[in-house]
Amino acid sequence: MVEKTAFELGTDGPLVILAGVDGSETSMRAAAYAGGLARRQGAKLVLAYFRPIGSATPQAGAALAQVGLENAADLERQIREGVERIPAGQRVRWEFYTAEGDPYHGLIELADRIRADAVVIGASERAGHRILGSVAVRLVKTGRWPVTVVP
Repeated sequence: MVEKTAFELGTDGPLVILAGVDGSETSMRAAAYAGGLARRQGAKLVLAYFRPIGSATPQAGAALAQVGLENAADLERQIREGVERIPAGQRVRWEFYTAEGDPYHGLIELADRIRADAVVIGASERAGHRILGSVAVRLVKTGRWPVTVVP
C-alpha cells in the first residue's frame, strides 16, 4: 500500500524579507544584505524603523518624537539614494515602514502582519545588550521565522 503524503503549499524561497534599521552601521549592513537576498530570491524587501517612545515630560516627549520623525525621514532618504545607485534591472521591490514603539515588539507585529518569511537585523553595538539581550537575540529566541543577524 502506498502512503499518501501531504502537499506543501509554499515557495522555493522567501516572498517577503523584513529588515530592521536604526541608522547604525550594523543595521545598514543588514539592510544591504537583506536587499541582496531579496534580489537573488525575487522577494519584496520591507525595511522598518521604530521611533523611540515619548518621555515623562510633554516637552521632552515632543522633542523625542520630532527627532524620531527626522531620523525616519533621513533613513528613508539614505535608502532611496542607495537604491538609485543600483542598476535598474537589479533593483528590488521595497517598502519603508516607520512607527513609534519598541523595535522588538514592533518587528514581531510587523513580521506577522506582512507575513514575512525571514527577518534580517544588525547585531547590537551596545555593550549593555550582552547582559540584557539585544533585539536580535530576542528575535532569534522568538522562533517564528528564520532570523539572520549581520555583524
